[in-house]
Amino acid sequence: MQNLYRCFGVKADMMKTMIGASLLAGSLLVSGATAAVAQAKPTTLGAYGYGAVKLGMTAKQATATGAVAKKMPGGGGCSGWDLKKFPTPKDSVGIYISPRVGLAAIFAQKGMQTPEGIKIGSTAKQLKAAYPHIKQDVHDYYVIKVPGNKKAYYSFGVTRGKVTEYGIALYKQDCFN
Repeated sequence: MQNLYRCFGVKADMMKTMIGASLLAGSLLVSGATAAVAQAKPTTLGAYGYGAVKLGMTAKQATATGAVAKKMPGGGGCSGWDLKKFPTPKDSVGIYISPRVGLAAIFAQKGMQTPEGIKIGSTAKQLKAAYPHIKQDVHDYYVIKVPGNKKAYYSFGVTRGKVTEYGIALYKQDCFN
Protein backbone atom coordinates (compact mmCIF):
# COMPACT_ATOMS: atom_id res chain seq x y z
CA MET A 1 0.00 0.00 0.00
CA GLN A 2 2.85 2.36 0.69
CA ASN A 3 3.70 2.19 -3.01
CA LEU A 4 0.24 3.46 -3.97
CA TYR A 5 0.67 6.40 -1.64
CA ARG A 6 3.98 7.15 -3.37
CA CYS A 7 2.16 7.09 -6.70
CA PHE A 8 -0.38 9.55 -5.34
CA GLY A 9 2.44 11.34 -3.47
CA VAL A 10 0.93 10.63 -0.05
CA LYS A 11 3.15 10.09 2.98
CA ALA A 12 2.99 6.43 3.92
CA ASP A 13 2.97 7.20 7.64
CA MET A 14 -0.22 9.22 7.17
CA MET A 15 -1.93 6.57 5.05
CA LYS A 16 -1.26 2.99 6.11
CA THR A 17 -4.50 1.52 4.95
CA MET A 18 -7.17 2.33 2.45
CA ILE A 19 -10.87 2.64 2.75
CA GLY A 20 -12.90 -0.36 2.04
CA ALA A 21 -16.33 -1.63 1.62
CA SER A 22 -18.37 -4.59 2.71
CA LEU A 23 -21.79 -5.76 1.76
CA LEU A 24 -24.50 -4.57 4.07
CA ALA A 25 -28.02 -5.90 4.00
CA GLY A 26 -31.09 -3.73 4.01
CA SER A 27 -34.69 -4.55 3.54
CA LEU A 28 -37.38 -3.35 1.21
CA LEU A 29 -41.02 -3.95 2.02
CA VAL A 30 -42.96 -5.29 -0.89
CA SER A 31 -46.47 -3.89 -1.24
CA GLY A 32 -48.92 -6.21 0.52
CA ALA A 33 -46.18 -8.63 1.61
CA THR A 34 -44.73 -9.22 5.05
CA ALA A 35 -41.41 -10.56 3.76
CA ALA A 36 -38.49 -8.26 3.00
CA VAL A 37 -36.04 -8.43 0.15
CA ALA A 38 -32.39 -7.89 1.09
CA GLN A 39 -30.40 -5.32 -0.85
CA ALA A 40 -26.65 -4.78 -0.78
CA LYS A 41 -24.95 -1.41 -0.43
CA PRO A 42 -22.89 -0.42 -3.47
CA THR A 43 -19.35 -1.74 -3.56
CA THR A 44 -18.37 -0.01 -6.78
CA LEU A 45 -15.67 2.62 -6.78
CA GLY A 46 -16.99 4.07 -10.00
CA ALA A 47 -16.38 6.92 -12.38
CA TYR A 48 -17.44 9.61 -9.90
CA GLY A 49 -16.82 8.05 -6.51
CA TYR A 50 -18.36 5.61 -4.06
CA GLY A 51 -22.13 5.62 -3.59
CA ALA A 52 -23.32 9.11 -2.61
CA VAL A 53 -19.71 10.22 -1.97
CA LYS A 54 -18.57 11.86 -5.21
CA LEU A 55 -15.31 13.34 -6.46
CA GLY A 56 -15.40 17.13 -6.41
CA MET A 57 -17.87 17.42 -3.51
CA THR A 58 -17.18 20.11 -0.96
CA ALA A 59 -16.63 19.05 2.63
CA LYS A 60 -20.12 20.36 3.42
CA GLN A 61 -21.68 18.31 0.61
CA ALA A 62 -19.76 15.17 1.63
CA THR A 63 -20.83 15.61 5.25
CA ALA A 64 -24.46 16.01 4.14
CA THR A 65 -24.38 12.49 2.65
CA GLY A 66 -24.03 11.13 6.18
CA ALA A 67 -21.48 8.64 4.85
CA VAL A 68 -18.22 10.34 5.85
CA ALA A 69 -16.47 11.38 9.03
CA LYS A 70 -13.74 13.99 9.30
CA LYS A 71 -10.59 12.50 10.71
CA MET A 72 -7.80 14.99 10.09
CA PRO A 73 -8.17 18.79 9.90
CA GLY A 74 -6.73 20.45 6.87
CA GLY A 75 -5.30 23.56 8.52
CA GLY A 76 -6.13 25.53 5.38
CA GLY A 77 -5.15 22.64 3.10
CA CYS A 78 -6.59 19.22 2.41
CA SER A 79 -8.45 17.45 5.18
CA GLY A 80 -8.56 13.70 5.75
CA TRP A 81 -11.79 11.74 6.00
CA ASP A 82 -13.10 8.17 6.17
CA LEU A 83 -16.24 6.49 4.99
CA LYS A 84 -18.13 5.88 8.25
CA LYS A 85 -18.76 2.25 7.36
CA PHE A 86 -15.07 1.66 6.60
CA PRO A 87 -12.87 3.53 9.07
CA THR A 88 -9.12 3.40 8.63
CA PRO A 89 -6.60 3.00 11.47
CA LYS A 90 -5.31 5.92 13.50
CA ASP A 91 -3.10 8.32 11.51
CA SER A 92 -4.63 7.12 8.22
CA VAL A 93 -7.42 8.41 6.04
CA GLY A 94 -9.38 6.96 3.13
CA ILE A 95 -10.49 10.22 1.50
CA TYR A 96 -8.90 13.59 0.91
CA ILE A 97 -10.99 16.75 0.53
CA SER A 98 -9.37 19.91 -0.82
CA PRO A 99 -10.75 23.38 -0.04
CA ARG A 100 -10.04 24.29 -3.68
CA VAL A 101 -11.24 21.26 -5.72
CA GLY A 102 -13.39 19.34 -3.25
CA LEU A 103 -13.19 15.60 -2.75
CA ALA A 104 -9.87 14.81 -4.40
CA ALA A 105 -9.28 11.07 -3.86
CA ILE A 106 -10.75 7.84 -2.51
CA PHE A 107 -8.59 4.84 -1.69
CA ALA A 108 -10.13 1.36 -2.04
CA GLN A 109 -10.00 -1.72 0.14
CA LYS A 110 -11.00 -5.37 -0.24
CA GLY A 111 -14.63 -5.61 -1.18
CA MET A 112 -14.66 -2.60 -3.50
CA GLN A 113 -14.40 -2.96 -7.26
CA THR A 114 -14.41 -0.82 -10.35
CA PRO A 115 -17.44 -0.99 -12.69
CA GLU A 116 -15.23 -3.15 -14.92
CA GLY A 117 -14.92 -5.69 -12.08
CA ILE A 118 -11.32 -5.00 -11.03
CA LYS A 119 -10.71 -5.38 -7.31
CA ILE A 120 -7.92 -6.13 -4.89
CA GLY A 121 -6.89 -9.65 -5.82
CA SER A 122 -7.63 -9.33 -9.55
CA THR A 123 -4.80 -10.53 -11.77
CA ALA A 124 -2.65 -8.24 -13.88
CA LYS A 125 -4.08 -10.07 -16.90
CA GLN A 126 -7.63 -9.19 -15.80
CA LEU A 127 -6.56 -5.57 -15.20
CA LYS A 128 -5.09 -5.27 -18.69
CA ALA A 129 -8.16 -6.94 -20.24
CA ALA A 130 -10.49 -4.50 -18.45
CA TYR A 131 -8.34 -1.50 -19.38
CA PRO A 132 -6.53 -2.30 -22.66
CA HIS A 133 -4.90 1.16 -22.81
CA ILE A 134 -3.58 1.15 -19.23
CA LYS A 135 0.04 2.28 -18.83
CA GLN A 136 2.64 1.85 -16.12
CA ASP A 137 4.00 5.07 -14.65
CA VAL A 138 7.52 5.76 -13.37
CA HIS A 139 6.58 4.22 -10.00
CA ASP A 140 5.43 0.97 -11.70
CA TYR A 141 1.79 1.71 -10.99
CA TYR A 142 -0.82 1.08 -13.62
CA VAL A 143 -2.65 4.33 -14.32
CA ILE A 144 -5.58 5.07 -16.61
CA LYS A 145 -8.19 7.76 -17.10
CA VAL A 146 -11.42 6.61 -15.45
CA PRO A 147 -13.83 5.41 -18.14
CA GLY A 148 -16.72 7.87 -18.22
CA ASN A 149 -14.90 10.61 -16.27
CA LYS A 150 -12.14 12.47 -18.09
CA LYS A 151 -11.38 14.45 -14.89
CA ALA A 152 -10.21 11.44 -12.87
CA TYR A 153 -7.77 8.55 -12.98
CA TYR A 154 -7.42 5.14 -11.40
CA SER A 155 -4.04 4.00 -10.07
CA PHE A 156 -3.44 0.30 -9.42
CA GLY A 157 -0.60 -1.28 -7.49
CA VAL A 158 0.30 -4.75 -8.73
CA THR A 159 2.56 -7.15 -6.85
CA ARG A 160 3.39 -10.69 -8.00
CA GLY A 161 0.79 -10.43 -10.77
CA LYS A 162 -2.12 -9.36 -8.51
CA VAL A 163 -3.78 -6.02 -7.79
CA THR A 164 -2.84 -5.23 -4.20
CA GLU A 165 -4.19 -1.66 -3.97
CA TYR A 166 -5.92 1.03 -5.97
CA GLY A 167 -7.61 4.37 -5.77
CA ILE A 168 -9.33 7.07 -7.77
CA ALA A 169 -8.28 10.73 -7.85
CA LEU A 170 -9.00 13.93 -9.71
CA TYR A 171 -6.27 14.97 -12.14
CA LYS A 172 -6.46 18.51 -10.72
CA GLN A 173 -6.26 17.40 -7.07
CA ASP A 174 -3.93 19.45 -4.90
CA CYS A 175 -3.62 17.19 -1.84
CA PHE A 176 -0.55 15.18 -2.85
CA ASN A 177 2.11 15.12 -5.57
